Amino acid sequence: MTPAEAGVRVRYWAGAQAAAGTESDLLPAGTVADVRSAAVRRHPDLAPVAPLCSILVDGIAAADEEVIPVGAQVEFLPPFAGG
Repeated sequence: MTPAEAGVRVRYWAGAQAAAGTESDLLPAGTVADVRSAAVRRHPDLAPVAPLCSILVDGIAAADEEVIPVGAQVEFLPPFAGG
């Protein structure tokens, strides 16, 4: 498998998972913004939720311009209510 085929594993949580209709995806590597856009293209119902999500890359919060390494785990965490 080439690095492009390997991509990054994306996990969706809570409302993001409900909107995507799946727990996870394998998407092409790129910046956080690239992966967020790829997720929305694959799951259009994710469009209103994705901009609200915090994105974690291998457990660490990441900004949109950060490059995600091939093989990383990316998590979409929407805002949670409660406490």
